[in-house]
Order: sequence, then structure tokens, then C-alpha cells
Amino acid sequence: MSMKSFPKPSELPVPEGAEGWEDIYPYYLVFQDELKEQEDEKFWFCDSQHWPTVFKPFETIGGEFAVKCLGQYNARHLMIPTAKGIDFRVHLGYLYMSPIPVPQEEVADRIADFEARVGHYFANWDDLLAQWHVKVKDTISQIEALDFSPLPEKVPFEDIESGKAMDGSERLLENYDKLIQLTYRNWQYHFEFLNLGYIAYLDFFNFCKEAFPNIPDQSIASMVQGVDMELFRPDDELKKLAKKAVELNLQSAFVNPDDADATLAAVAKLDGGQEWLQQWEDAQDPWFNFTVGNGFYGHDKYWIEHYDIPLGYIADYIRRLDDGQDIMRPTERLIAEKERIVEEYRDLLDDEAQAVFEAKRQLAVTAYPYVENHNFYIEHWTMGVFWRKVRELGTMLAELGLWDTADDMLYLNRNEIRDVLFDVVMYHGVGADAPIGAVKWPKEIARRKKIVEALKTARPAPALNTPPESITEPFTRMLWGITTEQVNQWLAGEDGDASQLKGMAASPGKVEGTARVVMHADELSEVQPGEILVAPVTAPSWGPIFGKIKATVTDIGGMMSHAAIVCREYDLPAVTGTGNASTTIKTGDKLIVDGTKGTVEIVTEPAVTGPGAHSHATA
Repeated sequence: MSMKSFPKPSELPVPEGAEGWEDIYPYYLVFQDELKEQEDEKFWFCDSQHWPTVFKPFETIGGEFAVKCLGQYNARHLMIPTAKGIDFRVHLGYLYMSPIPVPQEEVADRIADFEARVGHYFANWDDLLAQWHVKVKDTISQIEALDFSPLPEKVPFEDIESGKAMDGSERLLENYDKLIQLTYRNWQYHFEFLNLGYIAYLDFFNFCKEAFPNIPDQSIASMVQGVDMELFRPDDELKKLAKKAVELNLQSAFVNPDDADATLAAVAKLDGGQEWLQQWEDAQDPWFNFTVGNGFYGHDKYWIEHYDIPLGYIADYIRRLDDGQDIMRPTERLIAEKERIVEEYRDLLDDEAQAVFEAKRQLAVTAYPYVENHNFYIEHWTMGVFWRKVRELGTMLAELGLWDTADDMLYLNRNEIRDVLFDVVMYHGVGADAPIGAVKWPKEIARRKKIVEALKTARPAPALNTPPESITEPFTRMLWGITTEQVNQWLAGEDGDASQLKGMAASPGKVEGTARVVMHADELSEVQPGEILVAPVTAPSWGPIFGKIKATVTDIGGMMSHAAIVCREYDLPAVTGTGNASTTIKTGDKLIVDGTKGTVEIVTEPAVTGPGAHSHATA
């Protein structure tokens, strides 16, 4: 079948005020006129699942490290027979990806390498994963230790006596390079096991599809559900703290959790308060190194720095406990359902096939938790420490007059910061009045801020250029939900019925309820009990919200996306990869969400939207 085409990169209009946007990003991230023919030949999709908002120049580091390192494990480490890495560009502030296939004639040559390498990991999984935890935590400790304090007014006398013969500027230059390199190191570690988790699941998935041709994708996913995941641990710690607060009768202290200092002071004055505060302290390391975002942006807020966020979740759990609700994930029910489905399908096989089925399933169950767990250690913990150090450096440079606030540093790319640092050590070393950057950067940052704000006024195109006849690359399908059917739906655009949305049947169940559209994590506090969450994408850290809502609908994401996995573990219906739910549905709309079929129906569109829509919430 011949398909219509998405716009070419050059055909998308540049939002007014964003002219010259290309020069704020590194040259290797933007489409090049000289390569237009080759780049227009490739199909690119927008990864708004991981990067839902416009990049400030410094923030491209997360996209660069993540996608480069994902690719190296496909192409260079594991030698996956059919998939190399993913080419990527920033266009109009958003990240676009294009999977690179292995030429058909090279596939066979990669199989022996692939089997040996993957076999090594699966045969030594527990030992290698234990080593991974040591490596990752060691890197985080090294990032934590980096010092970006101001340079001394004069070299200490003891440095004169010892013959150190350096002025401290080397610390600044070296520590900045270490900050970048250590973060890059943990991103390489990030993908050491992730692709294996997908491979193990895909191997089981493909076996099931062959053995049981009519099996729904969700039934396969159900056969690995109900596992204990470290990614749920931060949320579980909050639930334990809420239970402890109820047990100690501390509810009165949690009336205004937005004022964290006052809340903690109120707890301290109550009988049993010190016991609770000790548990609160114990939970923080490492589990409060957790963001309501996804770790890729400088504005992401972390629990460890914003106590009002975990306290707000705890206060909500306390209210629900006092109402007699069960706040725990329904793990036992999920395990029972898993065992029922496993038995149902296993019994259809002969003895030999049953043994293969169970071996592949067990491998998937072993590897599957890492698909979510790594998020805590890299996106949350590593990146939380990284952004804290970036702010320390940005603050120190702001105090030298280079810009106004720490966040202004995000409008420079990471390579420009190296020039700024040499400017600083040069001015300091020679005793000049001020770094040259004090006259250059405030004007340039003001220009770039206008560009970034202008780019934010346009939603990204879901894809660019002509899609292939069929999309077969497994990671693209499983993680992003970019399937042939989904792409066709995007292309159909306005031609379809706007009240009927189709997406990925990501987590089973059918419910009716009121929509709450959340475009940003800061809006999560507006979610009312019993509403249906509609978002461009959800972050793994939105766990405390999943206990309140009836279902989830997202614009992007496949069967192995965070939204799909988390909703299955919370036993909530989910439809992912709808393409445009967050811009089609309005807060207050009545929805019927069928996570078994992958459909969303807008039943009514009440006149009241915005804050007044709270009255539509169904408890």
C-alpha cells in the first residue's frame, strides 16, 4: 500500500521569534542543507515520550548520551542481527529519531556474535547485575564529590610551602570535564542491561505469537507481571510513612504539606513525631533521589530538594487510609491473574514445547524488572546529582556576573561552558576586573531565551518524511509504540472521527470517567480521585498518582513503555500511543477508556473546563 507522507523537516514552519534556532544547538544535532537528500529519505519520529518539551541548549546532553549509548549496545556490544542504533536530530527544539537497520546481507554474519554475547549475560545475569550496581553507585559518589566552589582570592600559604604550584583553576576545569564524563559513563552503564531486558521479553513474545497465533499482546505481558521493582520503592517508602503517621496519630501535622518546614516542625512537636522523623530521614537515602519529571531537564524537581512533593503524596495517602482505602499495589491479584494465564496457555503445549515456553518466560521474568529499575539509578539518581552540580556551577558563575541565575547557564551548550570556564580562570589568574563573558553572555542568553520560548509555541510534528511500508524494528514498536497502524493513524489526521481515538492496548480493563489533561508534572496536584489521566506521556515517578486515577491515556508509548508497565502493575486500564489524545481531549470530558481494545471514546464535552472542571470528577 502506498502511504501519504509526513512533512519534510524543511517544510515545517519556524515559529515567529524562533528564527536562527539552529545555531543554539551543536552542529551535529541539526539537519544539514548539504545532507538534505539523504536525511529526507529517512523516516524520523519524535520521541516526545522522553523529551516532551523544547530543549534548552545544555539539556541536549541527556538526549545525546541516551540515544548514542542505546545505539552502541545494539550496534557494537550485542551485535543485534537486525538492528543497529538510532540516528537522531533536534528539529525545532524536539528530538527526532530514525532507527538504522542492518543491511540484509550482514544479518547472518552478526548472529554468532550476538548469541555468544547475549548468552554470556543471561548465563551470568545475577553476578553481572550486582557488579552493575557497584559501578553505577561508585560513579554517583564521584559526581557528588565534585567541587565547584569559587576560586580563592589568593593561593593558600601551605600551597606555597608544599610547592603545589597551581592556583586552583585546574580544579574547576578538571571537575567540569569530570562532571560530563562521569555522567556519560553512567549512561553507558544504563544500556548494558536495558536492551537485554527487551531482548528477553521479545524472545518470549515472539515464541508466544508463533505458538498461539491469536494471543493478545496483553496476555503475553500479563505472564511476566507482578514482579518486585526497585522503581516502585520510593512510592512504597511514602506509603510506609503514611501508615506510620496514622499508626502514631500524626494526621493533624499534615494539613498543609506545601509548607514542608512547618509540616516537619508540627510532626516534631507531637508524641511519636521523632520516631516518624527518623523513618523519614532513613527513607531519603537513596529513595528521595527521585524526580516528578524524567531527569532529562534542568527544571525537573527532585524530592530530596523539594520536600513538599513527597509530603504532599504522604498527606494524600494518610487521607485515603483514614477513609479506609487500600493504598497498596494489588500485587497478589496480579500474580494470581498471571498464574491463571500462564497455566491456560502452557496447557495448550506438548511437554517439549512447555519446557521451552517456561525457559523463555523465566528469562523474561528475570530480565524484565531492569527495564524499569534502571530508571531509578540513572534518570533519577545520577541525573539528580548531575543537575544539582550544574546548578552549583551555574550559581558560582552567576555570582561572577556572567548571567543572572543558575538556570541561565542552561542556555549555553556544554562545549560553550568550557570556554566560559577558561575565560573565568584567565580573568582570575591575571587579576583582571571581570571575565569577558560578563558582556557577551547576558545579551546572548536573552536572545536564546526568546528563541526557546518561541519554539514552545508549536507542538512537534509526530514524524517526518515518508514512513516505510511496514515498521518492524522491535525496539521502536515495543518502547515507543511506533507501529505501521499507529503511523497510518497519524497520517489520517483530521480525516477520522475526532471523538474516537485509537492507540496501543497497553493495560487491560474498561472504565468510564472524567478526563484530567496533565501537560506537565507541576499539574499533577490538580488530579482528583477517580479521574482519567490524559497526558503526552507519563513519567515512571508518577506512581503516587496511579493510586488515585481510573485509567491512563497517553500520546506516545508502546507495550514496554513506562506508562504501560506501571499501569499493568497498578492494575489500571491504559491506552498508549494515541498520537494526539492530550491535545484532542479537554479536562472535564467524559471518556470511555478500553485498555483491552486500545480505544478511547469522548462521550460528552461539558462547557465547563479548567479549574471549574473539578466538579465533574467522579470519585
